Amino acid sequence: MKKGKKLYEGKAKIIYATNDKNLVIQYFKDDATAFNNQKKSVIEGKGVLNNRISEHILSNLSQIGIKNHLVKRLNMREQVIKLVEIIPIEFIIRNVASGSITKRLGIEDGTVLKEPLIEYCLKDDKLGDPLIAEEHIMAFEWATKKEIEKVKKMILRINDFMIGMFRGVGIKLIDFKLEFGRLKVNGKDEVILADEISPDTCRLWDSITDKKLDKDRFRKNLGDLIPAYTEVAKRLGILHEQSNVSAVNVTKLSSVKRKRK
Repeated sequence: MKKGKKLYEGKAKIIYATNDKNLVIQYFKDDATAFNNQKKSVIEGKGVLNNRISEHILSNLSQIGIKNHLVKRLNMREQVIKLVEIIPIEFIIRNVASGSITKRLGIEDGTVLKEPLIEYCLKDDKLGDPLIAEEHIMAFEWATKKEIEKVKKMILRINDFMIGMFRGVGIKLIDFKLEFGRLKVNGKDEVILADEISPDTCRLWDSITDKKLDKDRFRKNLGDLIPAYTEVAKRLGILHEQSNVSAVNVTKLSSVKRKRK
């Protein structure tokens, strides 16, 4: 597959055209951002880990019937994905209260919710991704009622699956963000899961210690982000303790070789 021109660059990924109009290449960057891009850094190896973790989760979701944009992982930093029209809504799924909701509503951090809570945010960095209601989505035609109902059913199934998957490796799924896109199938729009699912987009706590294994380590200046992401990958069986060279070490070695040249 031939990699073409850059179509879009976001905070964590770059999208490139290919010689197939229906497929694009998604490149995972090492850039880390928080607080609507106010805090920035480059953390070497983050993109490699997110690529592997997201591929693992999306592949497993495909096996339970959740259609998504992943076609295949190309290499350490790139995936081939289906080109979709992204619905401009970020869907936040909360199982435990943490982050912005605790400040917004005065809820104690770590409060377990009786049922999963789905929140909607308009996907617009300039506006700070504001919280919106379902009525806003319908009023401004960002998605149809039928699309939202389908998305909510998919979200609950995804949440159930991911809670079980992470619980099995000693991790609590606190909350996570999902995005969906429209794909043309036989001339009609079909809504499928898009973007990534990784420690960048999930809050993940160790089941026993509540140690944070996600991007909160960057947000809250806790340090050790790469060891935390690596721990998630190892527990999921993506990276193995006995590997001679981990994905992150390969990245570092490649970087050293480029500098020597």
